[in-house]
Amino acid sequence: MRGADRQTAAMFSYVSPEGLVPQAHPLRAIRPLVNAALQRLSPQFDKIYAASGRDSIAPERLLRALLLQALFSVRSERQLMEQITYTMMFRWFVGLSMEAPMWDLTVFTKNRERLLAGDIARGFLAAILVAPKVKPLLSEEHFSVDGTLIEAWASMKSFRPKDGSGEPPAPGRNAEADFRGTPRGNETHASTTDPDARLYKTLEDARSLKERVTPRLERPPDLGRAKRLGRVVGM
Repeated sequence: MRGADRQTAAMFSYVSPEGLVPQAHPLRAIRPLVNAALQRLSPQFDKIYAASGRDSIAPERLLRALLLQALFSVRSERQLMEQITYTMMFRWFVGLSMEAPMWDLTVFTKNRERLLAGDIARGFLAAILVAPKVKPLLSEEHFSVDGTLIEAWASMKSFRPKDGSGEPPAPGRNAEADFRGTPRGNETHASTTDPDARLYKTLEDARSLKERVTPRLERPPDLGRAKRLGRVVGM
């Protein structure tokens, strides 16, 4: 018998966001490490927030959200807010219930700037690196990568001549641009929003702006130096 396409919403919901996350999903292994690092940073959070006043976004939730943005290559904080709104897995990772309202983008940005100014983001990553489960995965001798190309956070419209020539950009936040038939290359053009982005063409897709991961091979004196983890540079 054919089922009816009834779309009546239930008055109550007894499903938690965690129950919708697959047991084998990598975020389930990452979240305990993140929570342990955030717990160690709690005294530093107290120093950069006032003792009274209106409650801000919890710094623990804000840092989890920023980590999601990096892990899933969310291109903007506006898109991050949208995806946390309707993605139950993101809500669970951040620590929001299904009924919790999403933060205002301006409030999120201001609180994020506060954490960056207090050097909390750097301390957050350092706290993860010294975790007992993470430390054995780090090598004192070298760091290897495979030269993978990653999508750059820049549009093709931002790839403009280095000498400043060419048609001026049209007015508007996301104005149309017609660059078909115009020769462009990494020697003569560069992105105005992401200087490390380079123009590549892969077998799977057309030409697009990407960045290439290259290693820094050296033996650092301690785990706290970021150079041992490599950096993202253009080729």
